Amino acid sequence: MAHSIPPPLLDDARCAFLLGPVSINAAGRDAAQVPSVSRALGCRVSADRREVTVLLAAARAGELIADYQANGAIAVVFSRPSTHETLQLKGSDARIEPPAPGDRELIAAYREALAIELASLGYGRNFAMTLTAFGDDPLVAVRFTPTVVFLQTPGPGAGRRLER
Repeated sequence: MAHSIPPPLLDDARCAFLLGPVSINAAGRDAAQVPSVSRALGCRVSADRREVTVLLAAARAGELIADYQANGAIAVVFSRPSTHETLQLKGSDARIEPPAPGDRELIAAYREALAIELASLGYGRNFAMTLTAFGDDPLVAVRFTPTVVFLQTPGPGAGRRLER
């Protein structure tokens, strides 16, 4: 009997949302279940939609990186400020990698898109640029396989697990 591979959790619409103008926060936990969190500076989705990579400023995410290296548990929240539409992805195989060629350009585009999104809400460009600033900090990429996706948009469906 042939085994079929289930489709990825991320369809085209979910991928577009993750890449759109969203605020991204990555979280982890240590062995004592104490959480760690850091703002992410953009993300990539693999061509087959089975893996997500978030980009972090290493200096600000040291505790989080250590947690990922210790246990691989990851949760990432993507939220669009103008609508509060929010998805949370969880996985258990977070892997730290060097940034890929083009990641600094990806971050620049992410920062610009978020600045435009926040401007629509009355926030100045300087606010958005400060929120996502990382200076000359080294970058790390954290790649993981989402094993569950939750709808976290405020309202009656918040917390609902989304299926394939």
